Amino acid sequence: MKKYLNPKDQPSLPSAGTKEKKPDTEKVSFFDTVYKIVRKIPRGRVTSYGAIADASGLRLTGRMVGWAMNAAGSAKPAVPAHRVVNSKGELSGSSHFATPTLMQELLEQEGVIVKEDKIQNFKAVFWDPGQTRKDSKKKA
Repeated sequence: MKKYLNPKDQPSLPSAGTKEKKPDTEKVSFFDTVYKIVRKIPRGRVTSYGAIADASGLRLTGRMVGWAMNAAGSAKPAVPAHRVVNSKGELSGSSHFATPTLMQELLEQEGVIVKEDKIQNFKAVFWDPGQTRKDSKKKA
């Protein structure tokens, strides 16, 4: 029986006459982009899935941001996922925390008032990540 080499076992060689090109920019997953934005949310403030999607500069939807936030528990460094709520200020992601009340407890420790799973005075504590991005463009 003839044995064939597995192409995965052999080192890849550049074609004759060409140099191996290294990418100019490192590829970053949308998870990393979302987590970078969420880590910037100030203590005692909240933002929405949609605002993060808009600020990402990628073609993301709020639902995709929610998907990333669902996986944020294993991210290093830690992601303050409790600061992300839906566009109405509701704690729609609270069921994904260790206990049903943990999201609310974490927000209340930061001074955010929550009643019946909804942020009180939502407009006052809302942080717009896109505004930060627009401000930095104005300075440049």
